[in-house]
Amino acid sequence: MKPRVIHPEGWAQALGYANGMLMADGTLHIGGQIGWTKDKVFEAKDFIGQMEQALSNVAEIVKAAGGEITDIGRLTWFVKDKAEYLAKQKEVGAAYRRVFGKHFPAMSMIVIKDLVEDEALIEIEGTAYIPS
Repeated sequence: MKPRVIHPEGWAQALGYANGMLMADGTLHIGGQIGWTKDKVFEAKDFIGQMEQALSNVAEIVKAAGGEITDIGRLTWFVKDKAEYLAKQKEVGAAYRRVFGKHFPAMSMIVIKDLVEDEALIEIEGTAYIPS
């Protein structure tokens, strides 16, 4: 079986990339998700709002592949403003739990200079295993 492109129903078309790739062994590679909606609109302009939207996008890709949030084994976060992230730890935790509950996969955070989309403040990618 060849890898299957995962694209949640109703999402605007991904151009030049895939939101997710489900491999024959059940590994799901989740492409970097930013804080825009399924229509590629940034409704949230703040870090917490974009973080919650990016996590929701990750969750939607996993669900579209037939999995659940608890199937996610790894997340990598790319943030533009380390100080803002650190200053808002309580809000970060609350927003995280609204989407992922108490599921805490292996995570890394990388502070970066910029992202391709000018309005984006955070990007989150991940890996999941979708049992067959």
